[in-house]
Amino acid sequence: MKPRSARIAATAATVVVLAGFATACNRGSDSGSSASGGKPALGVDLPRADSDFWNSYAQYIKKDASSQGLNTLPVSNSQNDVTKLVANVQVFQNTGAKAVVMAPQDTGAIASTLDQLSAKKIPVVSVDTRPDKGNVYMVVRADNKAYGTKACEFLGKQLHGKGKVAELQGALSSINGRDRSEAFAACMKEKFPGIKVIELATDWKGDVASAKLQSTLAANPDLAGIYMQAGGVFLQPTLVLLQQKGLLKPAGRPGHIAIVSNDGIPQEFDAIRKGDIDATVSQPADLYAKYALFYAQAAAEGMTFKPGPTDHRSTIISLPNGLEDQLPAPLVTKDNVDDKSLWGNNVGE
Repeated sequence: MKPRSARIAATAATVVVLAGFATACNRGSDSGSSASGGKPALGVDLPRADSDFWNSYAQYIKKDASSQGLNTLPVSNSQNDVTKLVANVQVFQNTGAKAVVMAPQDTGAIASTLDQLSAKKIPVVSVDTRPDKGNVYMVVRADNKAYGTKACEFLGKQLHGKGKVAELQGALSSINGRDRSEAFAACMKEKFPGIKVIELATDWKGDVASAKLQSTLAANPDLAGIYMQAGGVFLQPTLVLLQQKGLLKPAGRPGHIAIVSNDGIPQEFDAIRKGDIDATVSQPADLYAKYALFYAQAAAEGMTFKPGPTDHRSTIISLPNGLEDQLPAPLVTKDNVDDKSLWGNNVGE
């Protein structure tokens, strides 16, 4: 097989992706083509519907699949349940999927399903989460360790290196929860040893986060900061609780609890504008959808990629079980919250 151009069209549309470090080989995909335009069928599973972030991602999947003229099978939603994900993937196999897009929330429990797909030569694109084991064609994800580090550095400076911070952790069975938690802890230990971190495991559940934060506030009335690892599920319960306790005071006012979040949803941006929270790290829901579909189409058409920088401001890295395209995720504060390049300011457009 001879290398093709380093710049590869994602679809008949104009998505041009990797410069310099990407090569492609056409394995031949005639047998996987559908009758609709001759394009291979793609299976897409959404991970959950209880998060504003993932609901935005779902909108982008629908929009991009349509605008790019892709042949997607009926989109499924595994509702944060790995058994449903396994069943949905089986449906994709039975209905002729030539590539699968998924976002497994339990990154350890999906390995056997990935092995089965690999044995059937059905490539997998994993979005936002990196499976612990099992082959993946590409992981489309931001650097989650950077999320924890950025949150730590922001809060550390806001608190001048002193005080107590509650950390609403995601599920530690997820690589994202582990990466964010480990990076946050390491950064605080190294750069802000005067800050006490109170770790609250939540399993990505808003009600659990609210209950544990309430107990933490009762035991620590001097709590000075909160790090929410997922604004999509933690933002509203946290703000409601603080409001009930009379602790939701605007940034800059005495008694304000400094809050930094992760996701970049419109609701977080509104909260930053109001002064209810101070910052968030914007996960690129739009780019997750765009490049998940791009790589799924490329995989179904037999293309391959190599590690290196891309022309969409990201870097592809090698994993023990595949490759990962690490997309940029900027810190958003009152200084740049109105930037129109942020997807949270463009939802629905």
